[in-house]
Amino acid sequence: KMLVIWLAVIAPSSWFYQCFSGTGIVLEHNETLCVCEIENMCTRRQDSTKTLLIKSEQLLRIEEHDFAMRPGFGGAAIPVGIDVQVESIDSISEVNMDFTMTLYLRHYWKDERLAFPSRNNQSRTFDSRLVKKIWVPDVFFVHSKRSFIHDTTMENIMLRVYPDGNILYSVRVTVTALCSMDFSSFPLDTQNCSLELESYAYNENDLMLYWKNGNDSLRTDEIVLSQFFIEHFQAFSGLAFYSSTGWYNRLFINFILRRHIFFFMLQTYFPTMLMVVLSWVSFWIDRRAVPARVSLGITTVLTMSTIITGVSSSMPQVSYVKAVDIYLWTSFLFVFLSVIEYAAVNYCTTLEEMRKMKRGKIPSTFNASQAMAFDGCFHDNDIELTPFSRVAPTLTSDPLTTPAQTPDIRPTEGTRLRRQRSVRENVDLLVSNSYMIDSYSRLAFPLSYLLFNTIYWCLYS
Repeated sequence: KMLVIWLAVIAPSSWFYQCFSGTGIVLEHNETLCVCEIENMCTRRQDSTKTLLIKSEQLLRIEEHDFAMRPGFGGAAIPVGIDVQVESIDSISEVNMDFTMTLYLRHYWKDERLAFPSRNNQSRTFDSRLVKKIWVPDVFFVHSKRSFIHDTTMENIMLRVYPDGNILYSVRVTVTALCSMDFSSFPLDTQNCSLELESYAYNENDLMLYWKNGNDSLRTDEIVLSQFFIEHFQAFSGLAFYSSTGWYNRLFINFILRRHIFFFMLQTYFPTMLMVVLSWVSFWIDRRAVPARVSLGITTVLTMSTIITGVSSSMPQVSYVKAVDIYLWTSFLFVFLSVIEYAAVNYCTTLEEMRKMKRGKIPSTFNASQAMAFDGCFHDNDIELTPFSRVAPTLTSDPLTTPAQTPDIRPTEGTRLRRQRSVRENVDLLVSNSYMIDSYSRLAFPLSYLLFNTIYWCLYS
């Protein structure tokens, strides 16, 4: 009692509180021994973590073995089981042709050098500090561009050692790997990507990689992607050969991605369809309204060019034709042909007027822009509408046939014969009736575009 009182009197209050607070220390009769014992107890309390680590190393006899060598060195290949839980697919890039995946990678093997005695057969769990002192499989990701182990708030590494030497080694890793994509059917495509695992240093004679639980070794959380639907995951294994080092076991995580089409329907296909339909409006505009028809045609052509440029900028520069390219360039062709159609109509109209002016059918003071009606025919009272004579309609007569081409004598018996018009006569007929080009285009363009869409969607859907 006197010794405790003497220490309380002469020792600093902070030191006394640090050493005696909640420790329940028993003091010796010798004052010198008491102070030394107190100092030793305080030191052990401050460095308790290090003490536990030293005890674990002693329990596992780490210093007694050379862990630079694999377990069972010189004997059969050590089996290493693998199972994977996919946490998320973070991104898929068509431009870079890669994908980024976050997963839990777990390794299972047996190292008898780490076996320890245990009464209750309980395992011991450690963090990354002990992992650096023992042997672990050197599994890497084939065709990976970038990868890292998460380290918030500590490195996401777990090592669990069982008394019989079985080991579970788990890491949480994010990897960006190559995916060879085929865009010939883009955006109506399906991509097949795979993540491949392999030992870097140990070939099949030293290390045998296998899926721990077969097809059940690959598990996934609920994954939702913005542009893709994941059809299924599949785990399988194979062998890889390197000419300098031999055969290696390789594990594959294969998954199939099917692209959602609705985004591209809104951003690409619907605007393209509207531009093509808009170009057909010029067929119903008076052929004398040159500014209206030309401006409409140029506007649709420029809009189609903008859509094509926007789609191409978000795609890799591949050397083959994609499905979206076929649709866009065919639609662009329809828009371009609508502009060419008006150029043909305008040219034929000009030739027709020049011929009639040479024949004296049109006065020199005639204003053609005021006399032209919607159907392309002249209706001014001072103008002779047609130099052709009337022909009685027959069941087999051609409405485009001129009087000079109509036979004067009707055959009494047998099949009625008609002389085929030459190409020059057809061209002359088209020039003299240029308004018919618009009439035919109103039907030919929509039907052709409808046929193209039917073939396109049946082929790629």
